Amino acid sequence: MTVRVRRVYQSPEPQDGVRVLVDRLWPRGLSKEAAAVDEWPKALTPSTELRRWYHAGEGSYEEFARRYEAELAVPEVAELLDGVRESAAKGPITLLTAAKAPEQSHAAVLARLLQD
Repeated sequence: MTVRVRRVYQSPEPQDGVRVLVDRLWPRGLSKEAAAVDEWPKALTPSTELRRWYHAGEGSYEEFARRYEAELAVPEVAELLDGVRESAAKGPITLLTAAKAPEQSHAAVLARLLQD
């Protein structure tokens, strides 16, 4: 199973496979054509409260990841995660985010969970 994490502002590549936007808000200044997004499961994104808490610098990335995993365990959200996992089992999948540091974002948590 190949799961990649990339910034949505990077040009699409053939090896991206299914491109999944994992941000709640559409990225600023980016057209839908340029983004080439195949799926946008908004419910998989961190809650507004968790996102604001993390961006305010109130906690560590490890604590953010733990809280986000708890949000992903809610049955309705877990079902969406399973759907993305099924897509990833069929071929490459790229999780797209506008985060400036994708390796320290919710997209990295999702990638890890999808590969487990």
